[in-house]
Order: sequence, then C-alpha cells, then structure tokens
Amino acid sequence: MSRRLRMWVLAVGGLGVAVLLAAAYLRLPGFGGDVHPYGERAVKASLARRTSNTIASVNFDQRAFDTLGEETILFAAVLGAVVLLRQTRDEHHVRPAPEKVAAAVRRYALIMLPVALLTGLYVIAHGQLSPGGGFQGGVVVATALHLLYIGADYRSLERIRPVGLYEVGDAAGEAAYLILGVAGLVGGSAFLANTLLPYGTFNTLASGGTVPLLNAAVGMEVGCAVVVLLARFLDQAVEIEKSTGTGKERGE
Repeated sequence: MSRRLRMWVLAVGGLGVAVLLAAAYLRLPGFGGDVHPYGERAVKASLARRTSNTIASVNFDQRAFDTLGEETILFAAVLGAVVLLRQTRDEHHVRPAPEKVAAAVRRYALIMLPVALLTGLYVIAHGQLSPGGGFQGGVVVATALHLLYIGADYRSLERIRPVGLYEVGDAAGEAAYLILGVAGLVGGSAFLANTLLPYGTFNTLASGGTVPLLNAAVGMEVGCAVVVLLARFLDQAVEIEKSTGTGKERGE
C-alpha cells in the first residue's frame, strides 16, 4: 500500500468518525440542565437489578463488555512487561543483602499491612454496594503486600509473593470474566447479560445477580496483575545483574 493510499484511508476513516461524533453531540442533553436521561436510565436499571452502587451496575452490567476491554488492556500490558523484563542469557540472580530499616518504619508498615489488606478485600467484596470495586480494591491489596518490602526486606516479600501463583491468578481472573460472559450465551441470553442468577435482596452482598461475581473476577485479575508487574520491575532493580566483559552491572 502506497503512502498516498494510506493517507486516503486515514482521511476517510477520520471523516467517518467526525460525522458520527457530530451526530452524537447534536443529540446530547443541554449542559447544566435538570434533565439527565442517561443518568436516570442507569439508576433505574441499577435499582431494577438490586445493585446499590450504580457505578458498579454500569461497569459490570450495563456496559460489562467495555469493562472486559479495560481488564484485557491491563492483562496485555502486564504480559508485555513480563516478556520484555524476562531474564536473558547474560543475566543472573543475586540474592540481595538485607537492609536496615528504621524501627518506626518497620513497626508502622507491619501494623498497616493487615489493615490495608483487609481494606482492599473489603472494597472488592462490597463493590456492588458502596464506592470502590475490583479495580480499586485489587490495587489496594497488591500495594498492601508490598508494605512488607518497606517494613522488612525483599526476601520477606518474596516469601509471601510466589510470582508463578500470582501469574496464574491473573490469568484466572481474566478467564473467569470471559466464562461468565459465555455462560450468558449458554443460558440463552446475550454475552455478559445479567440473567444467570437471581438479583437477591437489595443492599446485601448476594444482590446484583452476576455483578458481584464479575467484580470479584476483576479484583483477582487486577490484584494479581499489579503484584506480577511490580515483581518484574523489582527483580530488575534488586536481584538481576548483567555480566559484561569488564565486570558486573546492575540490570536496571
């Protein structure tokens, strides 16, 4: 394909997108008015399916397919980082020496670790009821584990962070979301349609149909993905060294 033909394809595609955007803008409600058709429909659908948190209803029910794309972007990004940061033939692991940690820092980090971990799990579990959810809670859980690196040393973190297990968890969270979507098709409905389970009692953990399940799948995927991503960067900064003709250099 010549450069001129590529530019024509780009121009036609850009013109099409511009026309669609202009048509959409013309149908938008007035800014700052008291009529909010999209918000009203989202809230109505959320209440109809017993989901207290309307944002969770939008993310994991009304536009669950879009959320699958967001989750897949993170999954692909972590996979790319793992491939790029993998240990090469001219690199080897060197066990880092333990570093001294101030008593106050150690005490605070070790106290906050279980608190932060429990908070992250709470945010995930109550995602369909209150602000938060799998994305936010997953990041909190992954961050909480790394307080052990701050309060103790890298070896202590490695003992509670078997990277292979978290890689499996990352893939399992992504797969669980897809399986729930396919289950909707098997059940005679649409992909990721919230029709598989009863909607339950409003404002309880078992409410919302498949919303809490999709939220939990995202929480597992995000938490494990962040742990794997940080593990690869920390390994490069702390453990992996490169052999050169004149000596050894840190593979950062």
